[in-house]
Amino acid sequence: MRTYGQYCPIARGAEIFAERWTPLIIRNLHLGCGSFTEILAGAPGLSRTLLSQRLKQLERLGIVESTSKLDGHGRHYELTAAGHDLFAVCKSLGEWGAHWLEIAPEHLDPFVALWSMCNALRRDRLPDQRVVIRFDFTGRRPHGRYWLLIERADTEICKEYPGIDEDLYITAEAEAFVKWHAGQLSWAEATRDRRIQLHGPSWLVRAFPTWNARSTFAHIKPVSRPATRTSLTD
Repeated sequence: MRTYGQYCPIARGAEIFAERWTPLIIRNLHLGCGSFTEILAGAPGLSRTLLSQRLKQLERLGIVESTSKLDGHGRHYELTAAGHDLFAVCKSLGEWGAHWLEIAPEHLDPFVALWSMCNALRRDRLPDQRVVIRFDFTGRRPHGRYWLLIERADTEICKEYPGIDEDLYITAEAEAFVKWHAGQLSWAEATRDRRIQLHGPSWLVRAFPTWNARSTFAHIKPVSRPATRTSLTD
């Protein structure tokens, strides 16, 4: 690991925190992702090899600890006291980003928003019966289709058809869905002009938006930016 060669705590802390993917790994662990697979699922684009390297590094530094699973297959990861303190840095960074940075087209990955939503569902409002929801996302990115399985407050996202009949069908523009979860659009605004459409039993259509507790940073109002003006000169 390269260092800045400075005693300054900012420099020493940045040597760890500013490593690519480390803040997202810390975030996922804080959200309760305890297995290697769960951590990986919440960080699309992160390779298994790099995740393995980062986890080993964080363990050496006393930020993450792991134990063998009871069934003997794989390990269970969690944050140490130092790791929980480091998440406070992640939270501060997220608050700054939510306030000062725009959600650009390259940020509109609906799978990430769906994954985040599943980690923020209001468990007390979920139905007792099993519910299968199919999502069809549209937008600039390649179209994506996912299935959300909810049963007894447990959730699972599938990228392939799970072989179970769907109860609710949702077609959504990626931008509308992402910004709704991020708190930048209300449900009424997100569904306006059919940007998000729901098809299924009326009770499910009404209930679905009430399950989403939304992003941790949904309460932060982004800075309003003036429209960019382009001037033409001869």
